[in-house]
Amino acid sequence: MNLTPVFTARLVVAASVAALAAALLSQHVGGLVPCPLCLLQRLPYAVNIFLGAAAVLAVGRGRNPVILFALIGVIFALDASVALYHVGVEQGWFEGLAACTGGGETPATVEELSAMLLDQPAAPPCDQVQWSLFGISMAGYNMLYAALLAAITLIFGTKNDSQANSS
Repeated sequence: MNLTPVFTARLVVAASVAALAAALLSQHVGGLVPCPLCLLQRLPYAVNIFLGAAAVLAVGRGRNPVILFALIGVIFALDASVALYHVGVEQGWFEGLAACTGGGETPATVEELSAMLLDQPAAPPCDQVQWSLFGISMAGYNMLYAALLAAITLIFGTKNDSQANSS
Protein backbone atom coordinates (compact mmCIF):
# COMPACT_ATOMS: atom_id res chain seq x y z
CA MET A 1 0.00 0.00 0.00
CA ASN A 2 1.41 3.37 -1.00
CA LEU A 3 0.08 6.24 1.04
CA THR A 4 0.72 9.51 -0.72
CA PRO A 5 1.27 12.67 1.32
CA VAL A 6 -2.15 14.05 0.42
CA PHE A 7 -3.86 10.76 1.31
CA THR A 8 -1.99 10.60 4.62
CA ALA A 9 -2.95 14.20 5.44
CA ARG A 10 -6.59 13.55 4.58
CA LEU A 11 -6.49 10.38 6.66
CA VAL A 12 -5.27 12.41 9.65
CA VAL A 13 -8.16 14.85 9.28
CA ALA A 14 -10.81 12.15 8.74
CA ALA A 15 -9.54 9.93 11.57
CA SER A 16 -9.40 12.90 13.96
CA VAL A 17 -12.91 14.04 13.04
CA ALA A 18 -14.15 10.45 13.49
CA ALA A 19 -12.56 10.19 16.96
CA LEU A 20 -14.11 13.46 18.12
CA ALA A 21 -17.47 12.53 16.62
CA ALA A 22 -17.41 9.18 18.43
CA ALA A 23 -16.55 10.88 21.72
CA LEU A 24 -19.27 13.50 21.33
CA LEU A 25 -21.87 10.93 20.25
CA SER A 26 -21.07 8.72 23.22
CA GLN A 27 -21.49 11.75 25.46
CA HIS A 28 -24.54 13.46 23.97
CA VAL A 29 -26.41 10.46 22.55
CA GLY A 30 -25.05 7.59 24.64
CA GLY A 31 -25.23 9.52 27.90
CA LEU A 32 -21.64 8.84 28.99
CA VAL A 33 -20.23 11.65 31.10
CA PRO A 34 -16.53 12.20 30.33
CA CYS A 35 -14.01 12.33 33.14
CA PRO A 36 -11.16 14.88 33.09
CA LEU A 37 -8.78 12.39 31.39
CA CYS A 38 -11.41 11.63 28.73
CA LEU A 39 -11.69 15.33 27.96
CA LEU A 40 -7.90 15.67 27.82
CA GLN A 41 -7.71 12.87 25.24
CA ARG A 42 -9.95 14.84 22.86
CA LEU A 43 -7.60 17.80 22.52
CA PRO A 44 -4.95 16.12 20.33
CA TYR A 45 -7.59 15.18 17.76
CA ALA A 46 -8.79 18.78 17.56
CA VAL A 47 -5.22 20.00 17.07
CA ASN A 48 -4.49 17.33 14.46
CA ILE A 49 -7.55 18.31 12.41
CA PHE A 50 -5.92 21.69 11.85
CA LEU A 51 -2.42 20.29 11.34
CA GLY A 52 -3.76 17.69 8.90
CA ALA A 53 -5.58 20.44 6.97
CA ALA A 54 -2.32 22.43 6.89
CA ALA A 55 -0.57 19.34 5.48
CA VAL A 56 -3.23 19.03 2.77
CA LEU A 57 -2.63 22.68 1.84
CA ALA A 58 1.15 22.19 1.87
CA VAL A 59 0.89 19.25 -0.52
CA GLY A 60 -1.42 21.30 -2.74
CA ARG A 61 1.30 23.94 -2.94
CA GLY A 62 3.91 21.38 -3.92
CA ARG A 63 5.59 21.19 -0.52
CA ASN A 64 6.41 18.06 1.43
CA PRO A 65 4.78 18.32 4.89
CA VAL A 66 7.22 15.98 6.61
CA ILE A 67 7.61 18.29 9.63
CA LEU A 68 3.84 18.53 9.97
CA PHE A 69 3.59 14.72 9.76
CA ALA A 70 6.25 14.37 12.45
CA LEU A 71 4.40 16.82 14.70
CA ILE A 72 1.07 15.09 14.05
CA GLY A 73 2.64 11.71 14.81
CA VAL A 74 4.12 12.97 18.06
CA ILE A 75 0.76 14.46 19.08
CA PHE A 76 -0.98 11.13 18.37
CA ALA A 77 1.74 9.35 20.37
CA LEU A 78 1.21 11.74 23.29
CA ASP A 79 -2.52 11.06 23.14
CA ALA A 80 -1.83 7.32 23.19
CA SER A 81 0.36 7.90 26.26
CA VAL A 82 -2.41 9.82 28.05
CA ALA A 83 -4.84 7.03 27.13
CA LEU A 84 -2.40 4.42 28.48
CA TYR A 85 -2.20 6.40 31.72
CA HIS A 86 -6.01 6.52 31.81
CA VAL A 87 -6.20 2.73 31.35
CA GLY A 88 -3.68 2.40 34.18
CA VAL A 89 -5.86 4.56 36.42
CA GLU A 90 -8.90 2.46 35.49
CA GLN A 91 -7.00 -0.75 36.29
CA GLY A 92 -5.54 0.61 39.53
CA TRP A 93 -1.95 0.59 38.24
CA PHE A 94 -1.58 4.36 38.70
CA GLU A 95 -3.17 6.90 40.96
CA GLY A 96 -5.37 9.39 39.14
CA LEU A 97 -4.92 13.12 38.99
CA ALA A 98 -6.49 15.31 41.67
CA ALA A 99 -9.11 16.39 39.12
CA CYS A 100 -10.05 12.71 38.62
CA THR A 101 -11.22 12.09 42.17
CA GLY A 102 -14.08 14.56 42.19
CA GLY A 103 -12.16 16.69 44.67
CA GLY A 104 -11.55 20.34 44.30
CA GLU A 105 -12.18 23.58 46.07
CA THR A 106 -14.51 23.59 49.03
CA PRO A 107 -17.08 26.35 48.74
CA ALA A 108 -16.75 29.03 51.44
CA THR A 109 -20.24 30.47 51.11
CA VAL A 110 -23.73 29.29 50.28
CA GLU A 111 -23.54 31.31 47.06
CA GLU A 112 -20.36 29.49 45.98
CA LEU A 113 -21.96 26.12 46.79
CA SER A 114 -25.07 27.07 44.82
CA ALA A 115 -22.94 28.15 41.85
CA MET A 116 -21.00 24.87 41.94
CA LEU A 117 -24.16 22.77 42.09
CA LEU A 118 -25.92 24.67 39.32
CA ASP A 119 -22.84 24.89 37.09
CA GLN A 120 -22.76 21.28 35.86
CA PRO A 121 -22.92 17.72 37.11
CA ALA A 122 -19.76 16.42 38.68
CA ALA A 123 -17.47 14.49 36.37
CA PRO A 124 -17.15 10.81 37.18
CA PRO A 125 -13.87 9.63 38.67
CA CYS A 126 -11.27 8.59 36.12
CA ASP A 127 -10.99 5.08 37.55
CA GLN A 128 -14.64 4.31 36.78
CA VAL A 129 -15.08 2.45 33.47
CA GLN A 130 -18.39 3.62 32.01
CA TRP A 131 -18.28 1.52 28.84
CA SER A 132 -16.24 -1.40 27.60
CA LEU A 133 -16.31 -3.91 24.78
CA PHE A 134 -14.49 -7.25 25.05
CA GLY A 135 -13.02 -6.04 28.34
CA ILE A 136 -11.43 -2.95 26.77
CA SER A 137 -12.58 0.49 27.89
CA MET A 138 -12.97 3.55 25.70
CA ALA A 139 -9.59 4.74 26.98
CA GLY A 140 -8.08 1.43 25.87
CA TYR A 141 -9.58 1.73 22.41
CA ASN A 142 -8.38 5.31 22.20
CA MET A 143 -4.87 4.19 23.14
CA LEU A 144 -4.86 1.63 20.33
CA TYR A 145 -6.39 4.07 17.82
CA ALA A 146 -4.01 6.93 18.64
CA ALA A 147 -0.98 4.60 18.60
CA LEU A 148 -2.00 3.25 15.19
CA LEU A 149 -2.47 6.78 13.83
CA ALA A 150 0.90 7.81 15.27
CA ALA A 151 2.61 4.87 13.56
CA ILE A 152 0.88 5.48 10.22
CA THR A 153 1.65 9.18 10.26
CA LEU A 154 5.29 8.77 11.30
CA ILE A 155 6.00 5.85 8.96
CA PHE A 156 4.39 7.35 5.89
CA GLY A 157 5.57 10.86 6.73
CA THR A 158 9.14 9.52 6.84
CA LYS A 159 8.58 7.46 3.70
CA ASN A 160 7.27 10.49 1.87
CA ASP A 161 10.30 12.48 3.00
CA SER A 162 12.73 9.87 1.65
CA GLN A 163 10.82 9.73 -1.64
CA ALA A 164 11.06 13.52 -1.93
CA ASN A 165 14.81 13.45 -1.26
CA SER A 166 15.44 10.73 -3.86
CA SER A 167 13.70 12.60 -6.69
